[in-house]
Amino acid sequence: MSEPTKYIPALKFDWLTKFYDPILKLVMPEQKFKESLIDAMGIEAGHRVLDFGCGSLTLSILAAQRYPKAEYFGVDVDKKILEIASQKMKEANQHIFIQQYNGDELPYPDSFFHKVMSSLVFHHLTLRQKYSALEEIYRILKPGGELHIADFGLPSSALQRFGFYSIQMLDGFETTKDSISNALPRAMKECDFLNVEEVKAFNTLVGTVRLMRGIKSKEVNVSKSILYE
Repeated sequence: MSEPTKYIPALKFDWLTKFYDPILKLVMPEQKFKESLIDAMGIEAGHRVLDFGCGSLTLSILAAQRYPKAEYFGVDVDKKILEIASQKMKEANQHIFIQQYNGDELPYPDSFFHKVMSSLVFHHLTLRQKYSALEEIYRILKPGGELHIADFGLPSSALQRFGFYSIQMLDGFETTKDSISNALPRAMKECDFLNVEEVKAFNTLVGTVRLMRGIKSKEVNVSKSILYE
């Protein structure tokens, strides 16, 4: 395995990882926007669903409880948060296939998943990493498969913009500036996702969380390589 790609832990510092869940519940309507994300996915029996950047598995556990006849997978680069995820999974009496990866190539074959979901991950990635992750997600989705993302986007008001400064101070301006410019939907389109649209938006104490959806073409095509400065 190649050297792991540099990444920002869920709360920037490793020692804060264990506090991720309670802090998230304090500053935003986590349950609401994650349930909305799941609602929009149309998960069916027999579907394979990947939680990209699964963190502590809150999203996967919610989905598995509501749609137990699907098969769930979680992948993350952070070993410490996966240890928390493993414990949460046992406590919730759910079985989700979780594994660590190196932040580069996803450890799954082409056209493997019906759905990919991701919550509060992409604002941690540089623009180059965003495109790389989207290209990998496109590869592992089945033709006609869907990507659903909940993450910080363009603030809906001056108050939301002010709140988002706290996220930028914590996670760094290099990656979070893309949220201000609403770069994610543009990146999804440039990575060949079709019908890219915003499903819903939620105002929080720390910025506006936007739910995005994109679809992989049902027609087989050759993925293009995109270069960035």
